[in-house]
Amino acid sequence: MDAIRDFTDDAFLEAFLACRLPAHAFNHRNHLRVAWIHLQRFPIDEAIERTCAGIARYAAHLDASHRYHRTLTEALVRLMAHAGGADRSLAFEGFLAQAPAFLGDCRIMIAEHYSPELLARPDARYDFLSPDRLPLPS
Repeated sequence: MDAIRDFTDDAFLEAFLACRLPAHAFNHRNHLRVAWIHLQRFPIDEAIERTCAGIARYAAHLDASHRYHRTLTEALVRLMAHAGGADRSLAFEGFLAQAPAFLGDCRIMIAEHYSPELLARPDARYDFLSPDRLPLPS
């Protein structure tokens, strides 16, 4: 098992925010964990800002800023919140068990709300763009 999964939420978040996690930890599951921790601790707008800022900073630290996409990140955090990500009675693994689609190909969820053309726009990488298909849940 990946030792990072064994980190407490506090230790994981602290290491992430300090850019002390190894490069292999820059992955989808850990991005979900960062978002989930923030949703557990902050109102949704603050959780979104903290998650987006943290992932953007981590990507820059790894010289991988091209992998960060603001619109995708914010949309996924909003979808996570709607799926119960802020439910404090659920541990992270419990949330994933309740909402396994987040571990799969999230492009399917995103495609309900965003066209590929909108997501491909350069400004979608650095600014949140509203969906051009279905609105995100509020």
